[in-house]
This record gives sequence, structure tokens and C-alpha cells, in this order.
Amino acid sequence: MKTISILNENDLAEAYQLERLCHPIPWSKETFFSNQGERYLNFKITVANKIVGFCICQQVVDEATLFNIAIHPKYRKQGLAKALLNHLIDELMAISSPYKISTLWLEVRRSNTPAIVLYQSIGFNQITIRKNYYPSADGHREDAIIMAYTLAL
Repeated sequence: MKTISILNENDLAEAYQLERLCHPIPWSKETFFSNQGERYLNFKITVANKIVGFCICQQVVDEATLFNIAIHPKYRKQGLAKALLNHLIDELMAISSPYKISTLWLEVRRSNTPAIVLYQSIGFNQITIRKNYYPSADGHREDAIIMAYTLAL
């Protein structure tokens, strides 16, 4: 059974191991642990009490930015990322004070086709391209696609 709940301080070590497993160039431990606190709405998804995914989202005034999302490779293609994102969107839409969140932003590697397809299926739209944004393992840079989801008008 899958459960979605707040990613809290006690979860960070386990979630960081997932970060290192899932991303070709993971965040540093310092960066990962610093993306917590009152401006963040971070969730984990668990299966059999094991963290198999997480998302990190920062809120600033009336916008939110999805900074990071990961699903354990063994649990991909089961709808967990979609469930996690839909939960995040529902929670963002429920925020009413002091500002109503109007837009959820994200950036994704141009080569990450599965993620792009997922985001489009939820209703994200491509806004622009950020050239040479992401570092890659071979020393080159990769473009980021900037996408947005409108929560409120």
C-alpha cells in the first residue's frame, strides 16, 4: 500500500540515499538537507513503510517551484510520481493564506523524456528553454525545459 505524507527531518537521510540513486548528478548532502523548512512543502511516498519517492517544493509569495522529485528505479512506471505530483498540486491549491499559490514551476532536463511526458499528462506547459543549464557526467551542459502548471487564475 502506498502512502503520501510530509517529508520530515527524520526522513532526510533515507531520502538522500534515494537522491543519490536516482539522479545522474545528485544534489550535495548540504543542499538536500537545506531545502527544508517553513517555505517548503516536501512529501514522501512510501510503500511497505519504505520511502520510494519524494518531492521538494518551495513556496515564494504566490508561486511554487518543484525543485526535486525522485522515484526509486524499481518502483517507476507504477503511477507513483503522478500520485505524488497530484498530491502536491492538491496541497498547493488548498493554501489560502497569506497568498493563494497561482503557478507551480519546474525545470527538467531536455533528455528526460519520461518526466516530460509525465508533466504534460498532468497539465504542465512548456514555457521556455534555459540553455546549457544542467551539468552532465561527460562534462557538457544540457538544456532545461521550464514548465508551468496554473493552479489559480
